[in-house]
Amino acid sequence: MSQHFDLFQLPAQFDIDGNALEQTYRVLAARFHPDKFAAASSFEQKQAVMMASQINEAYRVLKNPIDRAAYLLQAHNIDADAPEHTHFPPEFLMQQMEWREALMEAQAEQNQEALRNLAEEILTVQSDLFSNLQQAFTEQNYPQAAQQVRQGRFLDKMLREIHAADGL
Repeated sequence: MSQHFDLFQLPAQFDIDGNALEQTYRVLAARFHPDKFAAASSFEQKQAVMMASQINEAYRVLKNPIDRAAYLLQAHNIDADAPEHTHFPPEFLMQQMEWREALMEAQAEQNQEALRNLAEEILTVQSDLFSNLQQAFTEQNYPQAAQQVRQGRFLDKMLREIHAADGL
């Protein structure tokens, strides 16, 4: 299950070297770019397209901390995104409702400053969540990591909605 990590020659762990990921991605993307195989056989062209696709998918997963955590959890037979996992702590549910209300108000008032403040608040919570994820993986507390992934998915979604509303 560490195929993505192996491809990028990184240890299969939550905390990775982002610079190494970027550098290896550039090297691999250039090496297997389908245009480089334009004069090759049909088989080699298909192989290059498949490899480029695999490189792009692995990069996408490893670059995003929440996707990376979910990928690591799959190695432990935990599907953090399974539909039956909808339980959140009450305080997180209350926070979600407050953020939703703040987003709707800011959108209705077209208040860019309120949108930016909300984004900053969520980014701070997200940073804490990434630290908690790191700790959960270090302690091999995979159920806790799965819960953090689910909360992280919500934070990612909120940030996308804020950025869409703000035009950022």
